[in-house]
Amino acid sequence: MFLKRISILNYKNFSEGTFEFDTKINCFVGKNGIGKTNIIDAIYHLANGKSYFNPLAVQNIKHGEEFFVIDGEFEIKNRSEQIVCSLKKGQKKTLKRNSKQYEKFSEHIGFIPLVIISPADRDLIIEGSETRRKFIDSVISQLDNTYLQKLIQYQKIISQRNALLKYFALNHVFDKETLSIYNEQLNTLGKSIFEKRKKFLDDFIPIFNEYHRTITNSSETVQVVYQSDLFEKDTLTLLEENISKDRALQYTSVGVHKDDLSFEIDHYPIKKFGSQGQQKSFLIALKLAQFDFVKKQSGEKPILLFDDIFDKLDEFRVSKIIEMVNNEEFGQLFISDTHPERTENIVKTMHQSYKIFNL
Repeated sequence: MFLKRISILNYKNFSEGTFEFDTKINCFVGKNGIGKTNIIDAIYHLANGKSYFNPLAVQNIKHGEEFFVIDGEFEIKNRSEQIVCSLKKGQKKTLKRNSKQYEKFSEHIGFIPLVIISPADRDLIIEGSETRRKFIDSVISQLDNTYLQKLIQYQKIISQRNALLKYFALNHVFDKETLSIYNEQLNTLGKSIFEKRKKFLDDFIPIFNEYHRTITNSSETVQVVYQSDLFEKDTLTLLEENISKDRALQYTSVGVHKDDLSFEIDHYPIKKFGSQGQQKSFLIALKLAQFDFVKKQSGEKPILLFDDIFDKLDEFRVSKIIEMVNNEEFGQLFISDTHPERTENIVKTMHQSYKIFNL
């Protein structure tokens, strides 16, 4: 599987451009602000129906323009597949496969396996639990649409339960029976989501540990720890025990929507005790493990996007990363970098076909 061509019109700061890609390595080089990351993000957008960097769709339209269009041609299982994503101000975003529009964007998730590694990934370390849950859910959802649908349904019921709690508070009433209907639904869905996340992390964490050992030459000890209320009690029990708290807060305070991952170095939070280089190594290992996991589960080599990842890494770690991706286990690779010489030196060591786009 690989991306053959992409055409971009009015996407972020990028006016227009068409690129024909190599099946292996493609590099975008140029100064900051010239649009390298926007091309990387346009590729991500085609795979996921949304931007990696800006979830507000209308803000991805170039300033002063009315719409954007991203048009990509992929080769998947020896078939040509055209994916077009477009948005016009005041209208809904559309996503089409071979000219046929998707009714739900969720139907497209997983069709084009893709992994991005970017400086923005640092949010996984510094931001709240929602960011880390989204990471788990995005990996599982690429491979399991049933899980994605259960997740969507769970969030919908949480919103309804929260609205009911607000209604109770506003009107000084309480209806335990109506609340219990939501509790039962959340219990069933919550158990399924928890078990899936737990199984995923049981399989995923050893892969992550192996990549991290390789990148750092086993010089650091790190941990990924799954934190969930459901290790102690089922959702129904948690909801019933916390009803007074939920009524006071007017939202649902327990359940799988509060799950988190603890990222640690030597059993201390890497957010506080890890250097920038250590944090970056951790995140790159996390994303390469994602690549490996998706590849094994789907049988396809995901497209891999490296957005400006070589800064703040020493020469040893850069060489280890390149050594890892320089084999047949990896498929098509896209790299953005501000240093043309560094990029050229890197790709020349890889003994694979490549294209360099100077922007």
